[in-house]
Amino acid sequence: MSDFRCRSDSVKEWKDLVRAGDSISLSGVIYTARDAAHKRIFAALASGGSLPFDPDGAVIYYAGPTPAKGGLAVGSCGPTTSSRMDRYTPRLMGLGVAATIGKGPRNEEVRDAIIRYGGLYLCAVGGAGALIAKCIESVRVIAYDDLGCESVKEMVVRDLPLFVGIDSKGNSAFANI
Repeated sequence: MSDFRCRSDSVKEWKDLVRAGDSISLSGVIYTARDAAHKRIFAALASGGSLPFDPDGAVIYYAGPTPAKGGLAVGSCGPTTSSRMDRYTPRLMGLGVAATIGKGPRNEEVRDAIIRYGGLYLCAVGGAGALIAKCIESVRVIAYDDLGCESVKEMVVRDLPLFVGIDSKGNSAFANI
């Protein structure tokens, strides 16, 4: 295992350097989207619309940050269970999304999409939302404001601690669990 510092805008460049189980520190722009946002995104796609952000090389964090407090950009911002987004992930990766961030194992279709499109599944530690919030420098709603904490947000993160759950070759940190 290694400790790797990377930028979200260059996932395509560093994805082959990390392996399942590696610790990484991510900095750059990421987007939040949970269940309700994914449903809206897919309804928009079905009617000929587009994603609320450029999917090429994008990183999606399955989180719904709480309102800011204590001088931070957000309150708690922990990961949600990734498997709830499994049905959406292969198509998003096909559109260019390079990585997703969440918690817990993923299904075979997601693993296959990660291999096919050369993506990554990154994991944040569940229950550490208050600590993760300290890595978020800014946040702004970019779509579906009416969804509150589940709206799609653009966040700038610095040194967000993660580990590689599934690498671009399909190796999984969850394989022996």
